[in-house]
Order: sequence, then structure tokens, then C-alpha cells
Amino acid sequence: MVNHQTTVESTTHLSAQDLAALRENLREQRLFRQEQLRQPTGPVTSRTEHRLQEQAASQVEVRVKLAASARMVLADVEAALQRMDDGSYGTGHLCRRAIDRERLMIVPQARYCAHCQQVKEAIP
Repeated sequence: MVNHQTTVESTTHLSAQDLAALRENLREQRLFRQEQLRQPTGPVTSRTEHRLQEQAASQVEVRVKLAASARMVLADVEAALQRMDDGSYGTGHLCRRAIDRERLMIVPQARYCAHCQQVKEAIP
């Protein structure tokens, strides 16, 4: 018979090496998103702007949406780094249970366990 407690601990425990790798991953994500936000989001200005006005407008719209997404991810990354600093990293915000190690290795900024994430997304 398999001891369920042992199985749960092996999938939720984060070693010091795991935390170091996750912290580095989060820092890299933060740098990437900060760089993404530093890129200009304004319209293209050149001699051919008149001909390319519609194309530039759609590019600006895409850049604005990408910047908004980058800001959201950056906020999640910053929050995860803060949770690491205050010792609450890896604990689900809704259920207060440990988030599976595998989930954190894939989504290091996760603030919900897989079940709570599904519940949260199902609520309109």
C-alpha cells in the first residue's frame, strides 16, 4: 500500500535548489518583461507613414496589448518574488495548501494550485 502522505510531500516539497532555480527564472522573466515595456508603443514615424498608416495603427494596437500583457505578467512575477522573500511562496492563495512542485516549475509565478486555478477561471 502506498502512503499518500509521502506521495504528496514528494510532489509539493521545494528544495533549496528548486527555489534558487525558480527565483532565477522569475528574475529572468522580470528582466524580459521590463525590456518589453521599454520598447516604444507609439506610431511609426517616417516619410512613408502616410502609406503605412493603417498598418502602423494595427501594429500600435498589438504593441499596446502586448505591453498590457507584459505589465500583468511583470506584476505576477514581482508578487512571486515578494512571496519568496516573505516565505509564503508555494502556498495557494485560496486553499492555503502547497502548490505542486511540478506546477511551480512550469509556472513559477503561480499563486493558485491547479484545482483552485480551474475554479477561479470557471467563475464568470
